[in-house]
Amino acid sequence: MTEDPAGRLVVTLDLDGVTDKAGLMDRCARDLALPDWFGRNWDALADSLSDPSVWPDEARERGLVLLVRGWRAYAEARPDEWSVAEEVFAEATDRGPGLFVTLGPGGSSKDAPDQPG
Repeated sequence: MTEDPAGRLVVTLDLDGVTDKAGLMDRCARDLALPDWFGRNWDALADSLSDPSVWPDEARERGLVLLVRGWRAYAEARPDEWSVAEEVFAEATDRGPGLFVTLGPGGSSKDAPDQPG
């Protein structure tokens, strides 16, 4: 975890290798350190993202930037699911005070870091 210039905590959601909803939910649970009761469905993801009580302690005070990387393979393999994921990210950003979701590079972590997403 790092912080952005505004002091918000930056957490990377690495979707490298993810090609389905189950993989996305598992990666969210892992990378975001979601509680054991996380339901691994769209509503639970939206609720968790927009609820500062499940964020890391530092993020509750300073805000949270969720950087989504390696998302292109999932978007191409399951475009309908990816569309729902994007809606969930947007809804959570609208609902969650201090939450910002941004799409980083879309390729795998093997791609050059300056590769556009």
